[in-house]
Amino acid sequence: MGETGQVDVSTTSATDPARIHVPVMLDRILELLTPALQGGERVHVDGTLGMGGHAEAVLKACPQARVIGIDRDPSALAIARGRLEPFGDRFTAVEAVYDELPEVLDSLGVGSIGSMLLDLGLSSLQIDRRERGFAYSVDAPLDMRMDGKQGLTAADVVNTYEPRELLRILRVYGEERFADRIVRRIVDARELEPFEHSARLVQVISDAIPMAARKTGGHPAKRTFQALRIEVNAELEALEGVLPAAIEAVGLGGRVAVLSYHSLEDRLVKNAFRDASSDSAPRDLPVVPEQMKAQFQLLTRGAEKPSEQEVQTNPRAASARLRVAERIRSHR
Repeated sequence: MGETGQVDVSTTSATDPARIHVPVMLDRILELLTPALQGGERVHVDGTLGMGGHAEAVLKACPQARVIGIDRDPSALAIARGRLEPFGDRFTAVEAVYDELPEVLDSLGVGSIGSMLLDLGLSSLQIDRRERGFAYSVDAPLDMRMDGKQGLTAADVVNTYEPRELLRILRVYGEERFADRIVRRIVDARELEPFEHSARLVQVISDAIPMAARKTGGHPAKRTFQALRIEVNAELEALEGVLPAAIEAVGLGGRVAVLSYHSLEDRLVKNAFRDASSDSAPRDLPVVPEQMKAQFQLLTRGAEKPSEQEVQTNPRAASARLRVAERIRSHR
């Protein structure tokens, strides 16, 4: 996920993923992660493999490293497997959600890892394939499932959720200030006819937002579609699960990197890294016992952003925020 680009997948060969997407903040991520993958065979986990752009770069930059790629989207996994086949047994692909990290590592007999990357958000494969229903700029079925297997779809959420639940989702997951107006319009419209495709929903959302507000802040449906996607795929719950698992999995000198794309994700990452990089001793304790000292240190000052040049080349990277932490004390 998150490996964004500007080429429509429907007109691009699936065997040429390098033309489909551009991995976000690639050089900076390599700079921060490769020191943790030096000296012997180290394991790097790409928890959001996508089409394998970041994973390929790690495999090239760290010849001794082994990469485990996790993704819930079988279409992306198929492309990544083909792309990374030349690396042989140095690469292992696993179909799973990233919060299943402990189970994945256990099944592969991996005790600890050198580094992990989470590139949250959507990949170009998901955005550009209209039938997936993620894009609000084209008419498509209201699906939004990342793996196409779970039962809940965006249509189910829009058509069956109680108004108060819709309101909560739009306010919390979408940070939509006109959530109440949008929900009222959705409820009125679905009583006439259930929502099946995105175009009608986009129109209802747009009509609910005051004209003056439509001229700023991007597409009127952006926040609502974000909220629906997060709800359908339980994204924040998965992130809350994987962060402590990743922190636990990395060995001494290991590093965890997370690229987030909206404030809700970044806040969870910020808090998890803050806790891991803080002493657990009471503030008034004169000497901090070794076992209560911080286990991690932050390698980024706040959340780093992509350069202006990268944003110009790849506009979808504009909202990316990178945080990286390194284990400085062993816990095993």
